[in-house]
Amino acid sequence: MKNISELKMKSLFLLLMLIPLVSISQTKNVISTSRVFPKVDKQLEFEKALATHAQKYHTGDNKWRVFQIQSGPDAGGFHIVEGPKTWESEDVRGDINIEHNNDWHKSVTIHLTDRSSHGYSVYIDSLSTVAIGDYSDKVQVTHVYPKMGYSYRVATMIKQLKAAWEAQGITAAVYEVNASGAPQFAIARRYKQGLKEKTDGFRKSFVDAFEKIHGKGSWGIYNDNVKEYINEQWSELLFYRADLSSK
Repeated sequence: MKNISELKMKSLFLLLMLIPLVSISQTKNVISTSRVFPKVDKQLEFEKALATHAQKYHTGDNKWRVFQIQSGPDAGGFHIVEGPKTWESEDVRGDINIEHNNDWHKSVTIHLTDRSSHGYSVYIDSLSTVAIGDYSDKVQVTHVYPKMGYSYRVATMIKQLKAAWEAQGITAAVYEVNASGAPQFAIARRYKQGLKEKTDGFRKSFVDAFEKIHGKGSWGIYNDNVKEYINEQWSELLFYRADLSSK
């Protein structure tokens, strides 16, 4: 009886040890993004084909949220977000199936220009003030490119911003671009109340909120650090297109 009890205890111990690993492996914090640009005279045909494709083939971990890019250098394009998902699920995704692949190439890409981009990003909970799945229809994405070797410093700077965002009720999801070009943080400012949040006076001074938390003169130091550690930064507005997204 003693040997059986010891065996049961060892099995239970091993099971408990595995639980954190299973939890980690199942964390859905990865998104893949694609940017495509329809031909000027084929936008309506593209939208119809994209909606049909998304709603037929993209469910579960492969679910799509489609945004129309309203401003910035990619204005006129469409931003497709797949996920959130795990890296493990990406291992087995492939092209989903032959039918999916054929539909994409024969029904959708025929309406596109040659311009496109594709990448992966990982949601960073410790830098964000909103959950990965707590979406909004209007989003301002700020692309922040650290200088080589300074990603950790830029992450610390974003951590400072987070404290002020929380104080002001600003909802922002922060992603780190992964294996997709130059080092980059993407800050998705989700306007839960719409673009009126951008109006002067909608909230009290952000600089005052920042310096109340980090001390007088801290905003000037923050901007000195921007010049020291950030190579480039630019923003754009994206509007969610529910009619083109997965259902």
